[in-house]
Amino acid sequence: MSEPRGEPRFTGIHTFAGAPHVPLERVAEHAAPTCAVVGVPFDTATSWRAGARFGPEAIRSASAMLRPWHPVHRVEVLGARGGPGARGGLDAPREPGARGGPGEARVLDCGDVAIVPGNAARSLQRIDAALAPLCARGTPTLALGGDHTILLGELRAQARAGGPVALVALDAHADTWDEYYGERLFHGTVLRRGVEEGVLDPAHSLIAGLRGSLYGESDLEEARALGFELIAIEGLRAGGAAAFGERVRERTDGRARFLSFDIDVVDPSAAPGTGTPEIGGLHTEEALALLRALAGLRFRGFDVVELSPPYDGPGQITALLAAGIAYELAALAALAPASSAGAP
Repeated sequence: MSEPRGEPRFTGIHTFAGAPHVPLERVAEHAAPTCAVVGVPFDTATSWRAGARFGPEAIRSASAMLRPWHPVHRVEVLGARGGPGARGGLDAPREPGARGGPGEARVLDCGDVAIVPGNAARSLQRIDAALAPLCARGTPTLALGGDHTILLGELRAQARAGGPVALVALDAHADTWDEYYGERLFHGTVLRRGVEEGVLDPAHSLIAGLRGSLYGESDLEEARALGFELIAIEGLRAGGAAAFGERVRERTDGRARFLSFDIDVVDPSAAPGTGTPEIGGLHTEEALALLRALAGLRFRGFDVVELSPPYDGPGQITALLAAGIAYELAALAALAPASSAGAP
């Protein structure tokens, strides 16, 4: 058996999958990881069931069973768990710009962004500022939400480092409304705001997994008018993972990419702990297959959003799913070729 953790999984302070904790302000002191995990506990802009502020904590706790080796991709996702005295630990000398490799901590947990409860505008500013150094360095970010509003702060940081991104969104909803009860910073308006601010390239973006009732046909027409390609759940399921992977490659070719996974794209039978559940969603194995079909693509960043632990079941099945999805995203980062900051 390969070397296990040095202590039982139910002991110690929980980081994502047991990854070393390096505060955001100290990441530059270490070798560039293949992925930097950042919690964003913000849910002020939800429209129905709140609680996503507890998402990062729940994902970290549920990730305790994750192991470094991905048997499908055959890649070391996490690397050694660093720290003083650990094999490949964080105190070892590093070359500037070096990426984590086998025997090193390939994933770092950088803690949480200090958001401002009740204030979406200031929280987005803090998300942008917190992620900016990572984005400027070219380190792929993996945000643990938090409601989907946090995406706008992520996109601002990414765009400042390397221009607008092509978004791949797996989501039950288009999130392209103009406002909601007069609120323009809201989890259902985030993609429209991204287009308006020029941090998102809709002509090379797609939203997949759409389903559920609408206020009117215009909900989808307006999303298409902004330039997004929409794939309903029926088309996504009919085409399968291979077709999805090929479409993403075609749509985003030559562009810097960002992948956002809203947990409500999965059916509430497997993901009840979310703010706006919609029946008829993906099964867990379908979600995994869709993400694995993107192997080899380089993404500048990722997020997993809309986990609301207060509505999860006693076995925390939604949190387990979100942790597994985050692991798959980290695997995509591990598989991607190294690139200079800001490059596709």
